[in-house]
Amino acid sequence: MNQLKGKLYLLCAFSLAGTSVVSARFVTGKLGNFTITAVSLFFALVFLVLLCGRQLIRCLSQMSFRDFGFLILQALCGIFLFRMFLLNGLRNTSAGEAGILTGATPAITAILAIAVLREPAGSRKVFGILCTVIGILVIQGVLTPGSGLDLKHMGGNMLVLCAAACESVFNTLSRISALRNSEESAMPSNPVSQTTIVTAIAMVLCLIPAAFEHPIKRLAAIDLLEWTALLWYGIFVTALAFICWYAGIKRCGAFTAAAFSGMMPFTSMLLSAALLGENADWRQWVGGFLIIIGMFLIGSKGTNITLPINRSIRLKEKHFQP
Repeated sequence: MNQLKGKLYLLCAFSLAGTSVVSARFVTGKLGNFTITAVSLFFALVFLVLLCGRQLIRCLSQMSFRDFGFLILQALCGIFLFRMFLLNGLRNTSAGEAGILTGATPAITAILAIAVLREPAGSRKVFGILCTVIGILVIQGVLTPGSGLDLKHMGGNMLVLCAAACESVFNTLSRISALRNSEESAMPSNPVSQTTIVTAIAMVLCLIPAAFEHPIKRLAAIDLLEWTALLWYGIFVTALAFICWYAGIKRCGAFTAAAFSGMMPFTSMLLSAALLGENADWRQWVGGFLIIIGMFLIGSKGTNITLPINRSIRLKEKHFQP
């Protein structure tokens, strides 16, 4: 039952996160990247502070320097760098293609789970990673003779892939933190408080660079649609998605989280077609199909292959019951 709740939380988290590509599309080019991130995080922070109240003070009082360091890294990778790469990438690629390319997150997370967490990998997971890599190459046009690669467009896609890599690092850091807290009980793992602290750290990181983007003048020029996109980006893509994420990752392993992260490209692709009217060509459909296959293979159970496994971390995974 606990695993089922964790999977439902992860499903909600990545479905909401998948709307980030479309909501960001409405404000990209009209506001600076750091301004978009800072304003959306401000909306998220107001919502979260009202939601968690005194729990935040209690959480901060019991937090060690190492706990705070982990949260700084999570804020840096999961919000600051992820959004910087994504927003810059959207300047040179479509929202639909960017959404598909975020499907690389499961494969990158699976590789990190093997390399860092030493989780055992099955042959299906390895094949799933290969499917994801081939799918990305198809979307980029690398495997298509005479495709006439546009270096600017490819550069945009590479930035989106960097965003997916940052999301994967964030996923791995969150799992490490959840495992350590379960053993040491170092910090109360309240999802709302964790999300509030991470959001506040990320907003502070954005404030100084945002000041050089003439934020007041450019914010005064946007209309209701852009303000709605910023509000959605803050409350739903950040606050609610991260609350669901922290609630899910303490109940599920990294491979399960990797599989559910495939909901990001699926949601992005549907919304890009429905709201932005973007059409995908055959390379995007084939590449997207391969990435989705990779997502399901990574999340499935397969026969184990020989890999070095850190027994202490595996015991933590087996013993962990939040």
